[in-house]
Formats: sequence, C-alpha cells, structure tokens
Amino acid sequence: MRFLLMHRLDESASEAWNPSPEFVARMGGLVEDWINRGILITAEGVHPSAKGARVRKEHGAAVSATDGPFTEAKEVIGGFVLINAADRAEAVAHAAQYADLFDAVEVEVRQVVEFEDLPA
Repeated sequence: MRFLLMHRLDESASEAWNPSPEFVARMGGLVEDWINRGILITAEGVHPSAKGARVRKEHGAAVSATDGPFTEAKEVIGGFVLINAADRAEAVAHAAQYADLFDAVEVEVRQVVEFEDLPA
C-alpha cells in the first residue's frame, strides 16, 4: 500500500523554512535508509504559501485563483513523502520516525487510493 505523509509547519516560523545543516543531514539519512529498505517512493519540501496560489472551483461557479500568502492558515503543508507500507499501523510508525526529525511538526498520514479500491 502507498501512503502520503504530509508535514505541516507554522507558516510564520522562519526556521521552518530555512532548515539547518543538521536537519538536512538527518533528513538525508532517513531518505537514504528508506530508499535502501524500499519504503520511500518520493520526498519533497515545498515553499511557503507566499510563493503559492489556490485554485478553486465552487459548484456551478467559474474557476478562480488566489495568490498567496494565505494569512488565515497558521499551519501549512511544508512538504511530503510518499511511502510503501504494509498497512496503516506501519505507515503511522514511519510517520513517527519522520516527525522525530523535526523540533515541532504535525504529520498527516493518508492512504493513497489504488485502482482496486475503486468501485467496480
């Protein structure tokens, strides 16, 4: 099974967007370990919402786009990893290892919908 682990960071914490060399080294070690063990599919960090946009389509309305930053959001997605795991419990265990790299973070675990999960 594949799982998406999204980490949320405090949008206003400048250190969250400027990782230390020590953090980069710890992340690199985890990435290398997970690649070697067949866990990691991909891992990416993202820029703060100030460099982003939101695209919305409301029911019956036209598509609209809004440039960031998004001041109403205190915590925003700071990055994600896509992993292989046998089940949700294993994915949560990997998420705990991932979260342990950070000083303060929230990691959301979501199972990816596979073709065989769709109704016939």
